[in-house]
Amino acid sequence: MAFRLARTIALTSLTALALAACGGGGTGDATAEQPVAAKVAAPAGKTWSDVAVRTADGGLLIGNPEAPIKVIEFASLTCSACAKFSADSGEELKKDFIDSGRVSFELRHFLLNQVDLLAANVVQCAPPERQYALATNLFASQEEMFAGANAGMQGAQAAMANQADPARFVKAAEAIGLTSVFQARGMPAEAVKACLSNVAEVESLVTRNNSWNEQYQIQGTPTFIVNGQSAGSLNWAGLRDQLRAMGAR
Repeated sequence: MAFRLARTIALTSLTALALAACGGGGTGDATAEQPVAAKVAAPAGKTWSDVAVRTADGGLLIGNPEAPIKVIEFASLTCSACAKFSADSGEELKKDFIDSGRVSFELRHFLLNQVDLLAANVVQCAPPERQYALATNLFASQEEMFAGANAGMQGAQAAMANQADPARFVKAAEAIGLTSVFQARGMPAEAVKACLSNVAEVESLVTRNNSWNEQYQIQGTPTFIVNGQSAGSLNWAGLRDQLRAMGAR
């Protein structure tokens, strides 16, 4: 892949990001097998994977908020290993685990570069029930984002470095073609601009990333937290086996 981003984000008004690498994919530690957990009925007329809420910690949770097994994924929208996990887990994660009510799945956007910062904030501006599908689509369309970033990253970095300009994130997104990427996925350009014009919200994602990294010591993406404990950087087969051993089968 020709696209490469600097490991340091040039946002001088923001706290420096503690960045992790994209990669991993281990199978995880063996877990003592637990009894099968009971299924939990979804709200009338819905499946649990239809239920999506923004969490107090800034993630997107899909599934039963009271599920006995709670999974958090820290993922970068530009990370190829995260895209592979998204593709490999697919409908199996929803149908076999989330829809049973036994597992909730929370996606938290972890930032490796400027494209992540811009794209994640636009995703979070969509209604909660659309965010997971939108993120999944972007994982599958990374090459499209990379092409725009290759062509326009110099202009984007210059825009983002101008701390006096309240439209700096809007201009950066336009420079790398990200506004068009979201338009093609049903978000009007004005909605994208309105989202990235909220400078305080854009900056808050950086603050949350630093907090998450301090709490969990994230070394790579995707990283998974299962019931409050770090499971490391797993592939889908590794996480699936761990969930089954915990009773989600």
